[in-house]
Amino acid sequence: MTTDIARLVQAQRFEPVGHHDVGPVHLFGGERYDGAVTVALSHYLPGGRADMSPVPAETLYLVLTGTLTLTDADGRTETLNTLDGARLTSGTPRSVENRTNLPASMLVIRPNPAAPNPAAPSAGTPDVRP
Repeated sequence: MTTDIARLVQAQRFEPVGHHDVGPVHLFGGERYDGAVTVALSHYLPGGRADMSPVPAETLYLVLTGTLTLTDADGRTETLNTLDGARLTSGTPRSVENRTNLPASMLVIRPNPAAPNPAAPSAGTPDVRP
């Protein structure tokens, strides 16, 4: 059995394009991570936001503390409070904003594009297709 442990004090900070006053860290993810999914913890300061853009893959949001507003491409909004979540399908345009005077934190979970494909033949393994 393999167990990966994530420790917040060891989490890697990163700066996603189009995020303002948001402090995300990779709990599971980053340059040398090969797991199937990535998990980021994003801290939104009051007024912090992620600009409208499509998510690169199916994405799950789970608000851990505070309140965040999710807006779709048609301008429809959903308010997510503590322990509320949202699932976005691949390519769905969205923006996220903290419209309150308190910080908010959210987990962002999505497939890791750098993960090995378990369905693909590994090096040295013959590809036996009919």
